[in-house]
Amino acid sequence: MQAGKLRSRVIIQRAVPTQDAIGQPVKSWVELARVWADVRSVSGVAAIRAGGEVAVIKASIRIRRRTDVAEGMRVVHGATTYEVEAVPPAAAGQDFTDLVCKTVT
Repeated sequence: MQAGKLRSRVIIQRAVPTQDAIGQPVKSWVELARVWADVRSVSGVAAIRAGGEVAVIKASIRIRRRTDVAEGMRVVHGATTYEVEAVPPAAAGQDFTDLVCKTVT
């Protein structure tokens, strides 16, 4: 993989169960890794849900090959947070991992 194609610095986060001040279970996000990535927006869709307009942006994020990234994690790129929807299996000899993501704003 050519380093020049990975132009964006992103943070991969995983969820950990914690408790709030009154002991209720909540999900917290902790940093798994900071990596270089190629973030590509694939499509954008606007819809009306529950009385408000919602924009859904699909993206493909390519990073150097990793085996510790899974569905349900998230990727932070600047002010945008993406939810990892799928991590397709890497082909033999492939030196990158593609993440299928979406963001809802």
